Amino acid sequence: MQYAIPAPPPWWSRLLARMSPTEDMPTRGRHPRALVTPHHDEPRPTLAELYRARRLDMVRLALFLVDDLHTAEDVVQDAFAAVCRHHGTSLDGLQDPAAYLHTAVVNAARSVLRRRRTARGHTPPHAGYGPPVDEGLLLAEEHRQVLDALAQLTRRQREVLVLRYWSELTEAQIAKTLGLSRGTVKSTASRALDALEKKLKVVR
Repeated sequence: MQYAIPAPPPWWSRLLARMSPTEDMPTRGRHPRALVTPHHDEPRPTLAELYRARRLDMVRLALFLVDDLHTAEDVVQDAFAAVCRHHGTSLDGLQDPAAYLHTAVVNAARSVLRRRRTARGHTPPHAGYGPPVDEGLLLAEEHRQVLDALAQLTRRQREVLVLRYWSELTEAQIAKTLGLSRGTVKSTASRALDALEKKLKVVR
């Protein structure tokens, strides 16, 4: 069966619109993509330039994956550290810094979630994990509901939706980032949106 990734639903567009940037956070309409994905005849960015251009956007991406602002910031730091370990600060050997960074953030988020599942297996039920005290400054109630619903999806479903509708990656880019086929990306996105819509209707 062939699937087509549908347009983002209205509630998702409202969510992104309400995540208004702070004065030092670039807006979604002004991603410095040319800086982090240079053409063949343009110099590649350094690690410092990549960090300045994409750190806050990657924190937002990680937030959707790990559902905790402080943890999301740690995930992004780990991802940049991994980029530095493998490619140094000049990034000369890295053909597509933006794509590599997305993969590094997803991998770091996966590691966090694995550790979290292990920790929860040895933690009394009443302890749990709660949002940091300042997360309310970033997340309104609608944000909270969407993040809670996202957390109930499978890891693959959550990653595909976030990369598609938040990071605005193409099917091919998502497939490369997650190591999936394009057909799997399409079918996963379609099923994930259906599941997410049903979960959000329950809480409303």
